[in-house]
Amino acid sequence: MGLRIYDTLQRAKVDFIPATPGHVGIYVCGPTVYSDPHLGHARGPIVYDVLRRYFLHMGYKVRFVSNITDVGHLTDDADGGEDKILKRAKLEQLEPMEVAEKYTWSYFDAITALNVLRPSIAPRASGHIPEQIELTERLLKLGFAYERKGSVYFRVRAFPEYGKLSGKRLEELRAGARVEVREEKEDPLDFALWKAAEPGHLMRWKSPWGEGYPGWHIECTAMSLKYLGEGFDIHAGGIDLQFPHHECEIAQAEAAGYRFARHWMHHNHVLLEGEKMAKSTGNLVLLHDLLKAHEPMALRFYLLQTHYRSPMDFTWEGLEAAKRGYTRLLTAYREVRTHLKTASPGTTPELERALDALEKDFLEAIENDLSTPEALAAFFTFLPELNRLLPEAKGDTLRRTAQVFHTLGEGILGLFPERVLEEKVSGPLLEGLVTLLLELREEARRAKDYAKSDLIRERLKSLGIIVEDTKEGPKWRLEMA
Repeated sequence: MGLRIYDTLQRAKVDFIPATPGHVGIYVCGPTVYSDPHLGHARGPIVYDVLRRYFLHMGYKVRFVSNITDVGHLTDDADGGEDKILKRAKLEQLEPMEVAEKYTWSYFDAITALNVLRPSIAPRASGHIPEQIELTERLLKLGFAYERKGSVYFRVRAFPEYGKLSGKRLEELRAGARVEVREEKEDPLDFALWKAAEPGHLMRWKSPWGEGYPGWHIECTAMSLKYLGEGFDIHAGGIDLQFPHHECEIAQAEAAGYRFARHWMHHNHVLLEGEKMAKSTGNLVLLHDLLKAHEPMALRFYLLQTHYRSPMDFTWEGLEAAKRGYTRLLTAYREVRTHLKTASPGTTPELERALDALEKDFLEAIENDLSTPEALAAFFTFLPELNRLLPEAKGDTLRRTAQVFHTLGEGILGLFPERVLEEKVSGPLLEGLVTLLLELREEARRAKDYAKSDLIRERLKSLGIIVEDTKEGPKWRLEMA
């Protein structure tokens, strides 16, 4: 069928055809690095990681660019307030670039733990000041910008298509505009391309208009064009960036005469108790705290259970349910690998047919605008057949089964890095002790001493060992964190 994505600009699902055959260019708006990441910051990286992994699976060469905002993002998006990084630097009594460095690595540590592939390029706003100045100069020359008191503003009235991404009309924006924040603006809707540095402002660079620093929106326009070129394939980010950030990016690029992104994708919010997670409100769960207490892959699985364009309401009960679901998949994959070691050669036709259905349903789901919930559902539809046929399955079919788990479950969904496929504790001593306890439990059950049987099971559970009674006898596994 081929990939179909929901293009925010076209307001419809469209067939994805790359601008250059065999190559895909993706730009994703990255974090503003002024504090530790929260759970909401994990959703975008995971969603677009699945997109990237799908393209790699299909044989494309992918350039994936995701920026680091380390200057220019103010506490008020209407060009007022303090720079977010400067504010944190004062609070922590650090140099601004110390703050940026500290939280850049905090972010990368978190998303790496979630098995997110590193960007091909992760450009920093502070490292691309010349490109931002050059773009600002071009907009001034073309009459789309003006300079006032060392600051440069984009003239929104001069770009009639402003609002085409978000669906906002200029007339409505003007009618609802607040009183001007800065007197030097021609229009309250105009936004900063370059800001004059106030006395004592630590982050400042020389420019044709005096010492200052770039506005927030200009960085992504300059860096995406630099590394992906005109008319690149996909620009993505959170739905909250659609306006004003992405709207301003389009205006800057197209007013300067450049063809900008061909497709736009936006993921929805992660909610906590029905409200958006945000640093500004304190309604959040820090990502590092979650990753210390819970298996990162179970958290990734949880985030993939909801379609990326729908809001996701995080609950602790939901996370526990996701851990159980993920454990079912992981246990099945481990058992396939175990059975493969002793299986006889040959194929198992029934299991082969179930694998055909899994592959078909899975790819149809992913190609339908990254429907990861349906892709996961395809795996769970497959599990009963696998569990039924696994004991007698032949080696060739088991080898294919393991490959399907690897290719789809890890290769595209990113759920099964090699780390999780190995038991956390192993060795003959552990195996022997658990086997001995299960034998004692079975003796107690035969003697109808159910109190002792239950006690052994509960004590094992308290040690992180889960016992499951099956038709083939008791089985055990280590509990997922």
